[in-house]
Amino acid sequence: MQIRNDMQTLAEAGERWQKVAASRMPGRPKARDFIDLMFDDFIELKGDRQYGDDGAVVAGIAYLDNMPVTVIGQHKGRNFAESMDAHFGMPHPEGYRKSLRLMREAEKFRRPVVCIIDTPGAYPGIDAEARGQGAAIAANLLELSHLKTPVIGIIIGEGGSGGALALAMGDHLIMLENTYFSVISPEGCASILWKDTSLAPRAAESLKPTAADLKKMGIADSIIKEPQNLTNENMGRVVRELRRQVYRVAHKLMLLTPEELIERRWKRYSSMAGQGA
Repeated sequence: MQIRNDMQTLAEAGERWQKVAASRMPGRPKARDFIDLMFDDFIELKGDRQYGDDGAVVAGIAYLDNMPVTVIGQHKGRNFAESMDAHFGMPHPEGYRKSLRLMREAEKFRRPVVCIIDTPGAYPGIDAEARGQGAAIAANLLELSHLKTPVIGIIIGEGGSGGALALAMGDHLIMLENTYFSVISPEGCASILWKDTSLAPRAAESLKPTAADLKKMGIADSIIKEPQNLTNENMGRVVRELRRQVYRVAHKLMLLTPEELIERRWKRYSSMAGQGA
């Protein structure tokens, strides 16, 4: 009976697992691709002022139409050399500290922060832990809870664990259609619960990590439809819609006082907790 139930669950998990797989496609546009097309006059800023720079986090200042913004993107790399430098999109603590530095700078100059999220999770190596990985993520979450400038998150691929949450806990969350956002990857979940990563499709069904799931739970605010196979060649419509939504939301949030913005953010997350999301 249990085997039959497991097989049924795996069959039902197909669509969610396909979304997870699509978010990881090698040819899918990366953070730098979105930054290049979405923003004007991007100036990259590097370093955490403590240890060094992290290739997994691309950050700087730019214009969205005529609006100055701070942009922070998790970058997986567009070729092998870039991917190695970016640790395949898994930031080290200096990447999160760089993000924190730019968030505080954005607050000082009252610029909206746009976070482009695409990571399977924070880098899990012993060197990252030795340099304070957990503390760096926690510091970002604390800062985001009371940052006095708008924060808009865009999930363009994977949104895995605290590594993604450290940039996603803002005022508005946009997800592309074939993306996911979850406390853990389906493989990690399957490994912990059943000691078998081949059951990742079953875990995806339980996690409900897709854009449609999160919109239904009130975590994602909007979903942007994608072409069947999103690539650099056909991402134009997606970028145009992102520009339109981000500009509209940022302009609306900028009309709030810092106190109103923080109160709105607290109510947003209190509401999610109240729903058991």
